[in-house]
Amino acid sequence: MESEAGARTALWDLTELSQPPSAQWAQKEGSLRSLYYANEPLGGKPTRVFAYYAVPPKRQGKVPAMVLVHGGGGKAFPQWAETWAKRGYAALAMDLAGRGPDGQRLPDGGPDQEHADKFNAIAKGVRETWPYHMVAAVLRGVSLVAAQPEVDPVRIGITGISWGAYLTCITAGLDTRLKLAIHVYGCGFLHHNSCWLPILREMPENDRRLWIETFEPSLYLGQARMPMLWVTGTNDFAYPLDSFQKSSRLPKGPRMLGVTVGMGHSHEAGCAPAEIGLFADQHLRGGIPLPDIGPMRIKGSHVDASFLSRSRVLRGALHYTRDTAAWDQRKWQSQPAEIDERRVRAILPEGRPLAFFLTISDIRRATVSTEHRELK
Repeated sequence: MESEAGARTALWDLTELSQPPSAQWAQKEGSLRSLYYANEPLGGKPTRVFAYYAVPPKRQGKVPAMVLVHGGGGKAFPQWAETWAKRGYAALAMDLAGRGPDGQRLPDGGPDQEHADKFNAIAKGVRETWPYHMVAAVLRGVSLVAAQPEVDPVRIGITGISWGAYLTCITAGLDTRLKLAIHVYGCGFLHHNSCWLPILREMPENDRRLWIETFEPSLYLGQARMPMLWVTGTNDFAYPLDSFQKSSRLPKGPRMLGVTVGMGHSHEAGCAPAEIGLFADQHLRGGIPLPDIGPMRIKGSHVDASFLSRSRVLRGALHYTRDTAAWDQRKWQSQPAEIDERRVRAILPEGRPLAFFLTISDIRRATVSTEHRELK
């Protein structure tokens, strides 16, 4: 693994983290297995990470794999790994709160996922914090998966939800082995606009500066070159649409957006969009690609965007708001847009200011979006 971002901080030993970690399997038979693997020391003592590992019940040859990174309040979800296994992937879902399968703290677990562990612990040193430990846990998870005999090591992707997507943003900038990244809700620019601004502002100045200069995802995203899918809701309370858009523009590789009006913020809602699995299939299994929508073009009162699709596009829509409140408080409206074989078009509502974007949805219930635009 090579990374300019990693060289910037010299924080994570990428050579060591690219090696399979020491692992103890609690269950190594069947389609759903469980294990503990070694991670970074905390307070000078070794730690372990608990994880579920699922494999397709029926498989021929080596299979692609997905690393699954849960969000705040989550855990190692066995059903998440099993869902991907049924789709034809090996899947690793690790715990990111120092807990075991029963939800109880492990005697040798890593940091918990409370705000104090994520932010304030930096006063003890960057290696005592949750972001440092969990980025290492995710990188080691990739190495663990790549070493499994049924896995094709050149077909590994990653997806994260909320704080898990925060971690995937950093990991994608550090690990060139990953062939795709899917971020749900989580992004960078937490110090520009996010629900954690009050916490960052209350930190001592030196601690706040060190945290931003070390653990802000926008420092790493620009090094990533793999295809990325960015999924979120218009009113996400944690990662606002402006920070989300700025983050999605940083990586150097292909990107797609899937923005939904009023999408809820939860692990269940974050797993539900059809485009997540289809995007992975597209890049890891040779599946039919998601529709590819171009940037919006504004001509007078009309807006349109071209698209290419190998699947049948059933509908288009324009989504807009005239509100100027905080992003999570804005009320959005949607109206049908015209579509033909290559273009989606709509009439812009009167009145300014106006924020808006276009979406198209295909026969597989997958929805892709343009970026949003604002007319002052």
